[in-house]
Amino acid sequence: MNPSPNPQLLRSLGKLARGLSALFWGLPATLLISAETARAEWLKPLGILPVLAINALLLYGLWQMSDFQKQERPWRHALDRALLLALVNFGLCPFIYWHNRMPGEFFFNAAVMVLELSAVLFLFNLNLVLKRLAAMLPDETLRHETRQFTALNRWLLVLLLFLSIAILWLTQTPHPSLPVGKLLIWAGRFSNLLLIFFILLPLAMTMALIWKTKEVILDAVFGSRQ
Repeated sequence: MNPSPNPQLLRSLGKLARGLSALFWGLPATLLISAETARAEWLKPLGILPVLAINALLLYGLWQMSDFQKQERPWRHALDRALLLALVNFGLCPFIYWHNRMPGEFFFNAAVMVLELSAVLFLFNLNLVLKRLAAMLPDETLRHETRQFTALNRWLLVLLLFLSIAILWLTQTPHPSLPVGKLLIWAGRFSNLLLIFFILLPLAMTMALIWKTKEVILDAVFGSRQ
């Protein structure tokens, strides 16, 4: 029979599992609701409430995770950076709705661009959070997979940033040369595929890591009570 587990540790593990669940459901919902708020009409009657609510869910998830292993500095630093970026996203997300209402306003356009950059950085830092978290959990397979997939995700997101900057620079060129013009046409044709590869692929792998991490935690919590 196992000795009685630490009640404080069990509470922190329970909050950690709840936080991971909020992140698991909040990440795809944030992408979907933000995209619909930016271009669709059926969310307009609700104003900024949907996009605020779903970004608040991400903040809630990270806040729930903050009670776990407070003494571990690498973990805390990674989590604090993710919390800061989630807070920035929460403050900037209403501009998606306002940009939809007034698409010609330069300030709203700039705010949405900053939000997009912050969202990519948030996903990048969230992978660091998962890497630090897996290093503290007693599952060697999870640690190995998390190291591999978080490294791949971060490289894809860095490439996305460089690609976005390059496309933005090319589109701002007053009179692009013939090769540059062909490159712009190619980028426009395959923009959806680029989006799937550089955004949806890291997002899907991040969600898979979150789910597996939560399963390891739940197994540790309920397994310790047997």
